[in-house]
Amino acid sequence: MNAIETANEIEKVILVNVQTRQSDDLFTYELEELTRLTETAQGEVVAVLTQKRDSHDSKTLIGKGKMEELVHLVEEFQPSTIIFEQQLSPRHMRNIQEQIDCKIIDRIQLILDIFAMRAQSKEGKLQVSLAQLNYLLPRLSGQGVNMSRLGGGIGTRGPGETKLETDRRHISRQITEIKKSLAETEEHRRRSREKRQESHVFQIGLIGYTNAGKSTLLNRLTDADTCEENLLFATLDPLTRKMTLPNQFQATLTDTVGFVQNLPTQLVHAFKSTLEESKVVDLLLHVVDCSQEFVAQQEETVMGLIRDLEMEEIPLITVYNKKDQMHPDFVPHLHPNIVISALDESDMDHLKDFLWEEIKKLLVPYTKSVSLLDGGTLLSQMQQETFVSSIELDEETNDYIVSGYAKANSKWLGEINLNE
Repeated sequence: MNAIETANEIEKVILVNVQTRQSDDLFTYELEELTRLTETAQGEVVAVLTQKRDSHDSKTLIGKGKMEELVHLVEEFQPSTIIFEQQLSPRHMRNIQEQIDCKIIDRIQLILDIFAMRAQSKEGKLQVSLAQLNYLLPRLSGQGVNMSRLGGGIGTRGPGETKLETDRRHISRQITEIKKSLAETEEHRRRSREKRQESHVFQIGLIGYTNAGKSTLLNRLTDADTCEENLLFATLDPLTRKMTLPNQFQATLTDTVGFVQNLPTQLVHAFKSTLEESKVVDLLLHVVDCSQEFVAQQEETVMGLIRDLEMEEIPLITVYNKKDQMHPDFVPHLHPNIVISALDESDMDHLKDFLWEEIKKLLVPYTKSVSLLDGGTLLSQMQQETFVSSIELDEETNDYIVSGYAKANSKWLGEINLNE
């Protein structure tokens, strides 16, 4: 049976999570997220094994006693996959599989697998394959019998079982080829970014924890028709659309992949070119799900990745979404912010007004005199490259008095003032 044939089948899964320094509440939250990740990958959790200990066991992560318990759970539930919350070393993998006769993966492999399911564009698929191959390459010697069990399903989407069983040289060659292809697509993306920057269009990047509602906001603010599934990583490939506020101010809005706590380093590196889309924006729109208990944890995950990607200098406003399901203990931590439900029309009107007030702070107001004789061409250019809020005719001078807002690097702030 291959991966394609099993892609839509529900696999029985046992989850394993070890509590070391986390609080009980955070440990429960991690387990709930691992459950949701498993469901997103089309798995059904049939049993959960948890353990509290000072540190991870060097041989099997969970120690001898819990390994015996896990063996019994496998005998009882006959799962096809066991997923560990913690990252498994090749040694862990090898020792566990000496005692258990089913597929073993960790949280990182699970997330990589979901990304493989979600990728739609050629670039997205290449990036996932690169991340998977980079993760698996140093672990080939530790996979052991697990390689023969990678017959499809969770943990095998992407490069595929036959490629994973080839030798290191072949995988290294694949990695080199993928990097070359990605370099070509990144060059095309770079040219597109430069073109957008030259057009003086105000650019907004949507970021946030996975499933916070970014795609829903994109659809409500633009004419986009993107996926709004209640799943983790429902959006993977970046999408840019034009947004027009009620006062006719226009901007571009770019949706990006959702972040998640402990996002695999391989994915941060592999998706760097995709996330570059957000590095050149004028404003970051950080969407937060205020119905979650661990809002602060999710906020810190996103803010940490913003620091890792060296995007701290970009102005940021926070949209606390899902107001209709707000958690009773919710308190906003980030400012400036607005609390809305993306499904509420009046809230969306408030958001648009709020956006304009915040955008206005990042623009430079101007007033220019434009000769009536030359006004047509210049006014047209100004309306395309700045936000013109008013045009009045001065009857004494026969000049147009143009007022508006422009980006700080706009030529209209210094070059055109025909009355001076």
